[in-house]
Amino acid sequence: MANKSTRSLSGRKGLENNLFENISKLAVADANENEFQKLSRQYLIDDSVVYGTASFYDFTREGERNKKIRICNGTACMVAGTQDRVKKWAEGCFSKDEIGHVACVGHCHSNSAILFNDRTYSPGSEEEWNQIVQNGSNKNRNVLNYEVDCNTEPVLTATVSDPISFFKQSEWVRNDRKRVIQDLKDSGLRGRGGAGFPFWFKLDAVAKENNDQKYVVCNADEGDPGAFSDMYLLEHQPYKVLYGMYASGICIGANRGVLYIRGEYPNSIRAIEEAISLLDENGLLEDFAFKVIRGQGSYICGEETALLSSIEGLRPEVRVRPPYPAQYGLFGKPTLLSNVETFANLHWILENGGKQYASLGTERSTGTKLVSFDGFFNRPGMFELEMGTSLREAIFDIGKGFKSEIKALQIGGPLGGIVPIEKIDELTLDFESFDSAGFLLGHASFVSIPKSFPMIRYLEHLLKFTADESCGKCYPCRIGSHRGYEMVKKSQQEDFKIDRQLFDDLIETLEIGSLCALGGGIPLPLKNALNYFQGELREYFES
Repeated sequence: MANKSTRSLSGRKGLENNLFENISKLAVADANENEFQKLSRQYLIDDSVVYGTASFYDFTREGERNKKIRICNGTACMVAGTQDRVKKWAEGCFSKDEIGHVACVGHCHSNSAILFNDRTYSPGSEEEWNQIVQNGSNKNRNVLNYEVDCNTEPVLTATVSDPISFFKQSEWVRNDRKRVIQDLKDSGLRGRGGAGFPFWFKLDAVAKENNDQKYVVCNADEGDPGAFSDMYLLEHQPYKVLYGMYASGICIGANRGVLYIRGEYPNSIRAIEEAISLLDENGLLEDFAFKVIRGQGSYICGEETALLSSIEGLRPEVRVRPPYPAQYGLFGKPTLLSNVETFANLHWILENGGKQYASLGTERSTGTKLVSFDGFFNRPGMFELEMGTSLREAIFDIGKGFKSEIKALQIGGPLGGIVPIEKIDELTLDFESFDSAGFLLGHASFVSIPKSFPMIRYLEHLLKFTADESCGKCYPCRIGSHRGYEMVKKSQQEDFKIDRQLFDDLIETLEIGSLCALGGGIPLPLKNALNYFQGELREYFES
């Protein structure tokens, strides 16, 4: 009830005088206690709400604000082994208090990743490091520094040469909303954020709600280490993303679109804001308005209800459902919420027809999928592949194999399955193939685990990541991830063997007791590792 009241009070000020943005500004400015109390009074909310929100995020909590440089500690950079030297370079230029961490900045294709002066870099040498830190970089942020290719009809990767004409296409959308929903239903488009939920169903559900205020929200808080598909689309295909939101808004009767973009992607924020300005200047949005919200460093905000709470200025804790966002979403209003890649598909579908889109891919996994190949591939980059493409073709024909010997791939982010290299011939790039084999397609991010990298250390990293990023709403995730991390760490550092039955019980509790996919999803890679790498992990468990 308290959250409902606060949500209503925050909603009175709306998006133009957004509570979350005001909290973020005070935190970044390292404001004193009086300033936070003053903000609380302006919104007629308790001080604890403002303090609770400010203390949650990596970039706003005390002790972590205004770090001069942040070093990526994401999975892809970790297994690449590049960050120790980056840390050494940083310690030669900054004090320890000035150096912070960041979960992932989307440079999984090149590693050595840092966030500095509101830009992201991958210094490959000390010379490059010095150029960045001392002089900044003169590199054009719009120049791609990784491969982009497609093995089929380019739905997502085709260049938009004339944004104005692009946005004017499919003008029939405003006059035929039923056809929009039918086209999306015919297309079989499923959410590309990981769950694979039919997109048309969400759209139809919000369209049927009777409310004067509705919202379209784009979840651009892609936090999966290894994934940079959202970053690619936001920076190099912004008009496809914006058009998808705009067309969806027209269809459901919404006049506001919100893009919640992670603060770890500052270049993406700038690119989207520039694209919105161009559309506004040319009068292409009519009565529809976009708002960009900058995230402040929290993986859990990738969960849709936590993201909504974040925009509202609340702690981004996962909500119990029902009610679902379609009925009770942003500020308690009906909200269509989907991710970047899903929205980016809409223009092609509405221009070419849903059935044409459904002719790509497989019967149940239609269309194409962006996949992110990390720095271990001989051809790292962003590839648009037709659903149903064999994993072997993707890895060896498209990605050109690996630079070193790989024993497994974690596909689909930190909650994705760990696929042993010998299993790749059994899989195709679609939801059903991965699900039936006990893995997860998710964002289709590929993190390569080298043969030399200890699997126990990899599991320690996943559990610590979950423990650090848990919203704390439910006990299984908040406590269980910490207990798992403690056990795995202790087994490496002390004369201690993990009780396998106890560990299995912990995994089961996380899986069935957690409120969302963070605590509920981390058991998948743990079980995969225990199943396929028994020999390597045996020494850490009681026999």
